[in-house]
Amino acid sequence: MPQDHHPGPTRRPGEDPPPEPPAATTPPPAVELTAAAGELLRALSATHGPLMFHQSGGCCDGSAPMCYPAGEFRTGGSDVLLASLAVEGVAEPVPFWMSRSQYERWRHTRLTVDVVPGRGSGFSLEAPEGVRFLIRSHLLRAPAAGGQGRKEPRDQPPTTRTRG
Repeated sequence: MPQDHHPGPTRRPGEDPPPEPPAATTPPPAVELTAAAGELLRALSATHGPLMFHQSGGCCDGSAPMCYPAGEFRTGGSDVLLASLAVEGVAEPVPFWMSRSQYERWRHTRLTVDVVPGRGSGFSLEAPEGVRFLIRSHLLRAPAAGGQGRKEPRDQPPTTRTRG
């Protein structure tokens, strides 16, 4: 009795198998930008050159993301690099740093950098523009038993966080 033969890609002996498709549970990025935040970053980059974000979790506007010229805010072992944000029209990625203590409280969230009218009380580059960056956060599901990594966000509205 003939066996069913399913045609498929043929491999030569010793050839590596094709790569596995990406897992269906690819984690969301830790930090994203709204269109308004991207537009403001393009304008700030044109004026100030390469940029960076830092979110400290301190008092006042310390829990709002602060935008600085790249390298102007010194980071170290007490900071976590969450993302290097690719912004269309900006030559270099914009690193997003967060203090480790703030990260420990927010590690189960996906962060979205947005822009709102109003002036913050920090030294962030957007202050003279009459707007300020803020974080909108989405709580992520806890990993399944034995699972690791970030999971898709729950279906719930974003929570705006501007103070730690």
